[in-house]
Amino acid sequence: MFFVIIVGGGKVGSHLAKLLLEEGHEVKIIDDRPAVIERLQQELPAAAVIAGDGSSPTVLEAAGIHQAKVLAAVTAQDEANLVITTLARFEFNVPRVIARVNDPRNAWMFNAEMGVDVALNQADILAKLIAEEMSLGDMMTLLKLRRGEYSLVEEKLRPNSKALGIPLKDMPLPATCVIASVIRKGEVLIPRGNMTFEAGDEVLAVVDDASLPALRALLS
Repeated sequence: MFFVIIVGGGKVGSHLAKLLLEEGHEVKIIDDRPAVIERLQQELPAAAVIAGDGSSPTVLEAAGIHQAKVLAAVTAQDEANLVITTLARFEFNVPRVIARVNDPRNAWMFNAEMGVDVALNQADILAKLIAEEMSLGDMMTLLKLRRGEYSLVEEKLRPNSKALGIPLKDMPLPATCVIASVIRKGEVLIPRGNMTFEAGDEVLAVVDDASLPALRALLS
């Protein structure tokens, strides 16, 4: 269980708070708008809602930021989010700092120098999802790991895939790639050395960005 502070009680912040609370995490959500606070108090446990300016060190301290493992700045203002992330990282040493990017043109500012570990650029995420859905049959990125250095990817093997019929132990996989699982006809298979791929297999792999082209070429 983690203690998470969320700054911004809009739709993103309130939904995030609900999800985290359902998973058993301790959550405090901060907002300074009376109407939003009233709504949050109806939707969430009263102890989880704090009225105040999330960019104020005093308010953050009252929320218990010294004990927080994660802070998520998800207000609708990029400037406010950057002030909050800077305070969280450099004033209060929060281990994990996440920020919402509202205007894609400001994405370049959401970096480690501003205290940001993970920047969630909603427009960029949506564009990538649409692009991936349009590229039928191509490798799809399901999840980014280690701050984007590694990816969990999925590839559905076509009848002309180079990987068909080759035992996994003999496959020239990149050194920084691991086949995590194979979904065959709706059944999840644990990959073993003597497994051979079949057309229609959905292959899930963890791979670093440098090896992604080699893996794509092998499975395509």
